[in-house]
Amino acid sequence: MNTFNMHIYAADKPFYSGPCESLVVPSLDGTYGIWANHSNIIIAIIPGSLIYRLPGQQDEVVAVSHGLVKVENNDVLVLVDSLERLDEIDTNRAQRAADAAREALLQNKSMQEFRIAQAHLARALNRLRVKGNYSLHQGWDKK
Repeated sequence: MNTFNMHIYAADKPFYSGPCESLVVPSLDGTYGIWANHSNIIIAIIPGSLIYRLPGQQDEVVAVSHGLVKVENNDVLVLVDSLERLDEIDTNRAQRAADAAREALLQNKSMQEFRIAQAHLARALNRLRVKGNYSLHQGWDKK
């Protein structure tokens, strides 16, 4: 079995460290797959679905925000601002957050407040998209 060593860190917590069979990250150029003995590379991660497979297990999906992945000598480091498992995403809360962010965008506020509202909207919409795409259609997290 070909594996690589993977470390995933969110800004607020370590998420996983150990062997991995495959990793798919959302990038500016679409999804990017990483397997054992991959060439060295650094990739910008955009908000979306990060999919990984641990040895002998099924694919796992998490929602991620911006970050980067560095592959070097069969060691993969993933750094993201935020990361959530499917079972941690509350669809109703994410919808309320998206609605509140949309409302904030309509207010006449400072440029900083506008950008913060944009970021909140992007994160809420990403959570809804990831949860909807994988929970309902792929059978992950049947909650």
